[in-house]
Amino acid sequence: MEKIRIQKILSDAGYCSRRKAEALIQAGKVKCNGHPVRLGDKALPTDLLTVGGERVYIPKKKEFRYIMLNKPRGYVTTLADEQGRRCVTELLEGVDTRVYPVGRLDRNSEGLLLFTNDGAFANGIMHPSREVSKTYRVTVRPPVSEEQLAQMSVGVKLDDGFVTAPANIVTQVTEPTRVVLMVTIHEGKKREIRRMCEAVGLEVARLRRISIGPVKLGMLKPGEWRELTTEELRALRTAIGK
Repeated sequence: MEKIRIQKILSDAGYCSRRKAEALIQAGKVKCNGHPVRLGDKALPTDLLTVGGERVYIPKKKEFRYIMLNKPRGYVTTLADEQGRRCVTELLEGVDTRVYPVGRLDRNSEGLLLFTNDGAFANGIMHPSREVSKTYRVTVRPPVSEEQLAQMSVGVKLDDGFVTAPANIVTQVTEPTRVVLMVTIHEGKKREIRRMCEAVGLEVARLRRISIGPVKLGMLKPGEWRELTTEELRALRTAIGK
């Protein structure tokens, strides 16, 4: 049996993402058969792996899960929160497999959030080189000028100096008290849509993600989840080139 990099074993087991596994290894929290490991070390799936003293169980036959959730406001996108805030995993009632979120939505944002225990699939969705589109329905407070929309469309400099890639922006609703924009991006920077709006002087009243690549939120109610269909999964794999 061929040895595998430990971060990949942890990711494939659904314990965490590969990036998180690398961070845990670098922090000295991962051991193999009782011995601390370093980044790049390999192991067999039959070896005893622990993270912070907790054993990681490696399933003999991997059963991948692919789930979509309509995240409500007020939940943080994490498996556990030291501040005691509500976590999105609390909404996955009945899911007996350890899955983790693919990307994130901030606490005050809502909408489509994917979960899986397939590390390669998750990495494909999140990796910038795949350019998987994400569309948001963004409600902002008027007035909204054509100049502001044009700035976001071509790319704006964020508060950390990062310049966003061009975005597709369509005005869907214009009313005296609100303007609704459909914003499509291909990046995944933290709070990117909110920061884009802030950069051009727009105040976001509501932000809801309605699609990731070809998969749409549809009529799924807030707080509810369902498995991705075979057709949705196939379309996402096509989008990430797998």
